[in-house]
Amino acid sequence: MSRLQDKYKDETVPALISEFSYKNIMQVPKLEKVVINMRFGDCKDNPKMMESAVAELAQITGQKPIIVKAKKSVSNFKLRQGMNIGAKVTLRCDKMYEFVDKLFNIALPRVRDFRGVSNNAFDGRGNYTLGVKEQLIFPEINYDKIEKIRGMDIVFVTTAKTDKESYGLLKLLGMPFSK
Repeated sequence: MSRLQDKYKDETVPALISEFSYKNIMQVPKLEKVVINMRFGDCKDNPKMMESAVAELAQITGQKPIIVKAKKSVSNFKLRQGMNIGAKVTLRCDKMYEFVDKLFNIALPRVRDFRGVSNNAFDGRGNYTLGVKEQLIFPEINYDKIEKIRGMDIVFVTTAKTDKESYGLLKLLGMPFSK
């Protein structure tokens, strides 16, 4: 069991029960999954660059990404239906907690001029989306071996019913929200 899972059981659950006065422990919100998306707008014509981007995403998450294909053709973007346009990874259970722990405690503090993540990125149903501008903040990525700096979207899917409950959960887990 990871450090963050222990923190969730020992500290977060009792704090959320007292804050939101849940009657049952099953009402307490928890992280369901974390989805990481990476788009390849520039390397859809270059399969070698796409392979390196997929390899970097696999290295960061510890799980093999799924290649996402275009659902329909858009002529303005020179995009055909069925072309590879991105990669995504869905993390659950142990891998999810390890990734979140690494993100909160190692990767985000390495961002230049970091003052915390936005409080306004909740979707109204208790989920939170975080955009990362470069993959270099993760310790697994070797600066000399990357071909291009790419960003990614990280979506935290929780069982919380409201944004306030989700904010409380993520704050207690250690997400560095801005003041």
